[in-house]
Amino acid sequence: MEYNEIITELKKLLGNSPEENDRILRKEGEKFANAGNIEGLKAVGELLLENMPEERRKEIARLTHIDGMRLDEMYNKIIGMINEKQIIEAVPLAERLYKKITLEYTENDTAKFVSFRNPFEDNLYQYLFKEDKTLNRTPFDFASYLTTYAYLLIETGANIDAIPVLERAVEYNPVDVGPRFELTEIYKILRNRKMVFETTRQTLAIASSPIAIARCYANIGYTLTDFGEYEDAIIFYSASSMFAPNPAIPLEIRHAADLKGTPAVMPTRDKIIKTMEKYDINFGPDQKVIDTAAKLASHYMGGKDIPNALQALKILFNLTLDEEIKNLILKLDPQAAMMKPKNTGTPAPDIRMTTNNNPKN
Repeated sequence: MEYNEIITELKKLLGNSPEENDRILRKEGEKFANAGNIEGLKAVGELLLENMPEERRKEIARLTHIDGMRLDEMYNKIIGMINEKQIIEAVPLAERLYKKITLEYTENDTAKFVSFRNPFEDNLYQYLFKEDKTLNRTPFDFASYLTTYAYLLIETGANIDAIPVLERAVEYNPVDVGPRFELTEIYKILRNRKMVFETTRQTLAIASSPIAIARCYANIGYTLTDFGEYEDAIIFYSASSMFAPNPAIPLEIRHAADLKGTPAVMPTRDKIIKTMEKYDINFGPDQKVIDTAAKLASHYMGGKDIPNALQALKILFNLTLDEEIKNLILKLDPQAAMMKPKNTGTPAPDIRMTTNNNPKN
């Protein structure tokens, strides 16, 4: 359904009082959010504004607009500029968006703003981080907005300036791998070995896809190569290829082997695990991430919410490759293609995995 059609259908549901309409629209908004229907969410937001008293409507507009442009529209404009390679021109616009967000949506003693994109992230956050403050959901994906600004800073050589921006992005969504990967990229460039390992550990604790896990191991492999520990680098690169094939990884393994002076040998699983233990790096997905996906799938199955159950089950299958989970997915959705790992994080546009062969990639 297109935007105007959604508006028409929503208006048919409205009642006779602002209070009743607010409840109806918020309920419909939750449905659109769970289904990932962006047009539906926009339509609900538009009608919620219309339903509000004038004073409140003006305040919402002030919080969600810059010079008459809605924050998500400004972000889309920035993305368009990036796609057109207008990197320098996009920086001032992204900076304005960053300042607006961090000024208007600030944490206080009793509440904080969070930008979760789906029920899985919401549940994972509350499982991993024991939060006493009230969680206020932001109207847009601020973690991605800030990560994109940091990406632009990195592209223009302002690596150090990007670090606090990414730290703020993490605050808005601590379970999004995107800003953490960008932080790791900076520390790789700065050759800050300690922080590469620290940010990687933090990322592995929330990684909910094989692709994210593979990238974590590749980042460690890069840094170990950079510091001359070629044998262990090859082991981490090999682990990366086990979780998600990437055409760059065989080249990295060969590069490390050439520097080492002897051919690379595929390590055993036990060898990989022992090597990772030496660096305090976990092998495979974190059990708490698996538990969150399993509990969420069970919850939605019990409530017969099949779309959300499928989302959780697919995360669970990608992390465990459990055939029973796969069969359940196919039973619920016979049209589902073969399960393929999907990256559930949101990296900024054109995020690179830095390679030894081409540091500018």
